[in-house]
Amino acid sequence: MFGTSGIRGTAGDEVTTTLALSVGRAVASEGYDRVVVGRDVRESGEALLDALTAGLRECGADVLEASIVSTPTVARAASWTESDAGIVVTASHNPAPDNGLKLWSASGQAFDPEQCSAIATRVERDDYDIGAWNEYGSIEPLDGAVDRHARAVTDAVSINDPPTVALDIGNGTGAITARALADLGCDVVTLNGHRDGQFPGRPSEPTRETLTDLSSLVEATDVRLGIAHDSDADRMVAVDDTGTFVPKDVLMALFARDVATAGDVVAAPVDTSMVVDDALAAVGGSVSRTRVGNEFVADRATRPDVVFGGEPSGAWIWPTETLCPDGPLAACKLVELVSDGASLSSLVEDVETYPIYRQSIEVAEKTAVMDRIRDQVCERYTDVGMLDGAYADVRDGWILLRASGTEPVVRITVEARTAPRVDQLTADAQGILENAIAGSS
Repeated sequence: MFGTSGIRGTAGDEVTTTLALSVGRAVASEGYDRVVVGRDVRESGEALLDALTAGLRECGADVLEASIVSTPTVARAASWTESDAGIVVTASHNPAPDNGLKLWSASGQAFDPEQCSAIATRVERDDYDIGAWNEYGSIEPLDGAVDRHARAVTDAVSINDPPTVALDIGNGTGAITARALADLGCDVVTLNGHRDGQFPGRPSEPTRETLTDLSSLVEATDVRLGIAHDSDADRMVAVDDTGTFVPKDVLMALFARDVATAGDVVAAPVDTSMVVDDALAAVGGSVSRTRVGNEFVADRATRPDVVFGGEPSGAWIWPTETLCPDGPLAACKLVELVSDGASLSSLVEDVETYPIYRQSIEVAEKTAVMDRIRDQVCERYTDVGMLDGAYADVRDGWILLRASGTEPVVRITVEARTAPRVDQLTADAQGILENAIAGSS
């Protein structure tokens, strides 16, 4: 039921009001007595939120409803309101027909696998503690959550010379970023600022291919940089002052290098580029790798030596602020980096990058295929890891074969310091996967 980041699927098919009702019942039955809820702009969200709220109240939980807000707003509000959990109805960067549920602990950290398993087990068994007619939980609106989130973001950064910033909200919930940047003194030019769950301006996922309007705007004007969010604004990506999309591994390296000093650690998943290791080595820091998923990065970020965590998807965590990926905070942190005069393009040029290859192959039996992949990787390489999939370090590069947590695919990721070496390692990885598929059929 739960994938890499919550529950996700086609609304009305995989994600239904029945499922939302069941999840609400299960969360309350697990003892989460006070829960903050909210949703993104998707058209299916209102009905799903109603069902979720009904399930929570039916099993005795009191509900604070934040309505249409960003995911990090709900995650932060769980702590501010002394609630036991937060739940957001959202499919994040997925297309408009999809929806889902993201669950957050009181700390602002995503539900861990054990918490998710407990919820899934109750749903599968239809096991709920439904209250009597006079034991239902209450519901009240949560006012001021966006204002408080914006203040927390502005308090966390210092911008000496506020630049002009272009912000592509993507018709989602990221308008809070415009508010925070304006409060910090920036001039903000917005694109796709009106809320619309059909995402008419561009697809919800902000990528190099979907941000052509933002890139063109920055290139043609004196805007210092461009920022973009997905529908629930937990992700943040950027284009530099020339209108060029900033690779997300490079963005992570910039954030990591900015915050880390000697001895500090940055949490990052196994599919993170070597550019982050190199950037941290230059300041005496290091990378601690985790399984893919912001809940695993956030869990590692609770360690006292971890000063930052991130995923190449565009999810960034500053643990002293929040354990939830916070797109508005990341946007303001990036503007802070360039506010002293250095252009984003010059900062990007200072980060040495390496050729990287990514591919997703559909497979029928992920578990059997991954078992065979692990055996082959252990036979072929000496420095291997099985933290999440099969990882092999070959000194001048690495390969990762990993089953997706949300789709019937196995993902290949290969990086090396030269293009010929990437080609060689890619051929090896593809051969391993082909053999594993053939052996499981």
